Amino acid sequence: VVSMDDVGLDELEGHLDGEVANEGSGRHLTFQLAGQVYGIELRRVREIVRAQRATPVPDVPDYVLGVMNLRGTVVPVVDARRRMGIQAREADERTCVIVCSYEGEGVGVVVDTVCDVIDVDEADVVEARSEVSTRNAMIRGLVRTTAGVRILLCLDRLLERQARSDESVAA
Repeated sequence: VVSMDDVGLDELEGHLDGEVANEGSGRHLTFQLAGQVYGIELRRVREIVRAQRATPVPDVPDYVLGVMNLRGTVVPVVDARRRMGIQAREADERTCVIVCSYEGEGVGVVVDTVCDVIDVDEADVVEARSEVSTRNAMIRGLVRTTAGVRILLCLDRLLERQARSDESVAA
């Protein structure tokens, strides 16, 4: 386990370079939103960068902060708090952007802080109870670690546009 308490962001970024290549592993990158720890599959993480101001884009959902320039590539940026219905907050020195692979492109996900990399045995993942998953389809499951219960997110559902609700408004 690599922890933000043990190493700085630069060191974690270096550690991830080697970890991301291990596509077949059950490793997850964990991060915090409003004090709760969540995880996403590490194989989907391209890099972690310090938070930077996004350039606003018109006519996008409120959870899309805009786009950022990442070494010459324009990357859309999503606020994970807003996307999950958690009250937004101002960025601070621990706020990070996790750049993930989504539909072949990079998408930045703003989180409060990156925590660590954990190994997850899929046999230990518990399906979220129906009342939780109905309310929040982004939850893939729950896993108990020595540090507590972690909520594993489905990155595709976190990043997809809410086509169903858009279609119901148009109907």
